[in-house]
Amino acid sequence: MNLFVNSVFLFIKILISQQENSIKFATMKNLIEELKWRGMLHDVMPGTEEQLEKEMTTAYVGFDPTADSLHIGHLVSVMLLNHLQRAGHKPLAVIGGATGMIGDPSFKSAERVLLDEESIQHNIAGMKKQLEKFLDFDCGDNSAELLNNYDWFKDFSFIDFVREAGKHISVNYMMSKDSVKRRLEGDSGLSFTEFTYQLLQGWDFYHLYETKNCRLQLGGSDQWGNIVTGTEFIRRKARGTAFAATCPLITKADGTKFGKTESGAVWLDPEKTSPYQFYQFWLNVGDEDAKKYIKIFTFKSFEEIEALIAEHDQAPHLRVLQKALAEDITVRVHSQEDLDMAIKASSILFGKSVTEDLKALDERTLLQVFEGVPQVEITKTALDEAATVADLLSTVTENVIFKSKGEATRMIKGGGVSINKEKLADPAAAVSSELLQGKYLLAQKGKKNYFLIKVV
Repeated sequence: MNLFVNSVFLFIKILISQQENSIKFATMKNLIEELKWRGMLHDVMPGTEEQLEKEMTTAYVGFDPTADSLHIGHLVSVMLLNHLQRAGHKPLAVIGGATGMIGDPSFKSAERVLLDEESIQHNIAGMKKQLEKFLDFDCGDNSAELLNNYDWFKDFSFIDFVREAGKHISVNYMMSKDSVKRRLEGDSGLSFTEFTYQLLQGWDFYHLYETKNCRLQLGGSDQWGNIVTGTEFIRRKARGTAFAATCPLITKADGTKFGKTESGAVWLDPEKTSPYQFYQFWLNVGDEDAKKYIKIFTFKSFEEIEALIAEHDQAPHLRVLQKALAEDITVRVHSQEDLDMAIKASSILFGKSVTEDLKALDERTLLQVFEGVPQVEITKTALDEAATVADLLSTVTENVIFKSKGEATRMIKGGGVSINKEKLADPAAAVSSELLQGKYLLAQKGKKNYFLIKVV
């Protein structure tokens, strides 16, 4: 009897395993099509699709540790790794602890300042925390791994590098890269240090091919030349076959990309770009960009996205698409709590809000929400000695808000003035509003005129 039961259990287990493998194969087979309709592929080396359909494939993306945070320019590559893992492939995130000491010349107009090892280690620690939000590092055979190329370069002497790497790639091949040509034609030139970067990145791919059976490198479209150098290393040195694919670079409204050394970067680190600013960035993208971004930066299905676009096109002013995008990606990068705070903060300026929403804001978010509005400082003594709210909003605040007590009195009586989102009715009333974060009062005159009073 036990033998029969065990046989039945074994048969069921085999069926389940076959079904899981069938589902995984179907997912792998559909991966390239999925990435194509999402607009996440720019260049794909021939044979890549067949490799991904054939078996679980190890793929890697390199991250330059020149800052202690990723920015949204990196996010496309991170989402690409996420899609690969969801399809059953194994993602590797390789942080360039060694190559980051040199700097990538790809389409940069000038040489970067080289970082010391301590700075790079600090940056790596910050980036690791962010990658762990996107990739599963403990899910079995296709668990993600985080690697640092300094680990295999630290004992690699210059003689070793020349013998093992230099002889496999010709100078003619290296000079043919567009990124090299552009720098040589410019005024700043190209240092030997940066010229060797493509060899080092190529060696990364070769090393991962040999030690991790890595067959695919992914990256931004500006990395195509460096990635192909890696496939050449593998072909010439290991007589093996490797593949490459790139994703498009995120661009700003003026056509330039977001980057760590460009102005206007949007960071994943809440200390560099707060959740409120992060949410606002996505909320304020244009309609056409929103249609593109929601495919790249969310996992919403084709049907969900088409329905959102159709709803948005019926009433673009409601910004349904932007709200869906901003909410999804803010939760993914930060948290539901951060999203709730960002929405509350946004409603204070752009929608209906109450005093409790205002009190819930931390000081940093409060100052970011009201960045650019007129501010005036008064002492705690001056606040305590203000006889009425009309006095506070005129003479005590140096007539910044109202030019005279009479003007303040008339507008308060007309119902057009509030402090901390509480409407004032009596200009002769005493000041009773609670200080926000122990030091601020928010005065509002009319519908759109805000003033921040700081009590020092």
